[in-house]
Amino acid sequence: MALATTKTKKRYNILALIFGTVVINYLDRTNISVAASAIRESLELSTVQMGLIFSSFGVAYAALQIPGGIIVDKVRLRFLYAFMLFLWSVATLFQGFVNSFKILLGLRASIGVFEAPSYPANNAIVTKWFPETERASAIAIYTSGQFIGLAFLFPVLTLIQDKVGWRGLLIISGVIGIIWAVVWYAFYRDPDQHKTVSEQELTLIRDGGGFVNKSTVIRKKVKFNWNDFYEAFKHRKLWGIYLGQFCLGSVSIFFLTWFPTYLVEYRGLDFIKSGFLASIPFLAAFIGVLLAGFTSDYLIKIGRTAELARKTPVLIGLLLSTFIIGANFTDSVFFIILFLTIAFFGNGLASITWVFVSLIAPKRIIGLVGGVFNLIGGLSAVIVPSVIGILVEGGDFSPALYFIGILTSIGFLSFLLVVGKVERIELDKPNNLEKIDLENNDN
Repeated sequence: MALATTKTKKRYNILALIFGTVVINYLDRTNISVAASAIRESLELSTVQMGLIFSSFGVAYAALQIPGGIIVDKVRLRFLYAFMLFLWSVATLFQGFVNSFKILLGLRASIGVFEAPSYPANNAIVTKWFPETERASAIAIYTSGQFIGLAFLFPVLTLIQDKVGWRGLLIISGVIGIIWAVVWYAFYRDPDQHKTVSEQELTLIRDGGGFVNKSTVIRKKVKFNWNDFYEAFKHRKLWGIYLGQFCLGSVSIFFLTWFPTYLVEYRGLDFIKSGFLASIPFLAAFIGVLLAGFTSDYLIKIGRTAELARKTPVLIGLLLSTFIIGANFTDSVFFIILFLTIAFFGNGLASITWVFVSLIAPKRIIGLVGGVFNLIGGLSAVIVPSVIGILVEGGDFSPALYFIGILTSIGFLSFLLVVGKVERIELDKPNNLEKIDLENNDN
């Protein structure tokens, strides 16, 4: 396969595709939170049932993270991502036709099933396409898709629901995802399969620690190695990022599930107004994640240690996330939104944690480690919505915000004390790794 001879920057085109996919991903995760009050009224659901519906996504999503990570290591991402996108979008569309709690519960779980490999896939793509000096920025940019997308989508989604109802909102969301699945399949390629990427760009990526498969050493397709599975669990620094990701996710999952309900039902805001106010914390989180990513990479480029460059934004962000508790001490809409905005800005600042998977995980099991990382982080989507549903059943939301604040404090301690030195874990090479001359297999 001939490569372009002029210098290219195709990796940024790929990053734009991931960004768009993350926006769609979070659209289909959170549209139900916008519709939650209307769904509860229409289907006559309790807060506990609504919490279970929110958590059903998380149960399926978390349960399939490890299989999803393994699949990412084995299947071409062009096909895998398009297939996932199509299926979770169809499930989103079908939610618009449900009339029972059980069917809605099942469809939400199926979205979790089909989205499960998405973030391990995102991380694998960035690791393939970007040198280490650009990786935190790349991760920050695609992660920002969940914040900037929702910052603009929350008002739009509330307006759509106001016009066509909650059923129309879910149907429209599903159609958008189906269209994007076609876009992904049409435009995504791995570095070694991309027809217009230049040799200079491939060299830049390869020399910078990116995983360009078009080299003289690649991994031969082999059966799953159970020793690799053990390696994903035995290292202390991996457990540090796993626990930290779970705690970080507690803030995110509150904003992705209960936040609109909190504003409308517990703070008495108008539904349309709540949609616009809900966008403010997401804009702050968007600023936070970009600030963290570019600052972290800048510190690396000027020679600062990985501990300083990678950990500092995460630690500061987790501390700021504890400000969510401040909303318990005011009835002013301004200060409620201010405290929540500071907390979600902190969450955005800390949301470059995938860079630790990229930099710490052993190379041959980066998808598997990413799956475990997202599994344990995803457990917050299982536990937090249901716990909040139980805590607020009596009509008081303050215990839920205390609960989230405590979890973020634990996450701060995990990244500070457990992770240790930020360096890649090296594994012994298995016997089934072989040198292959790709020039004789280029097709």
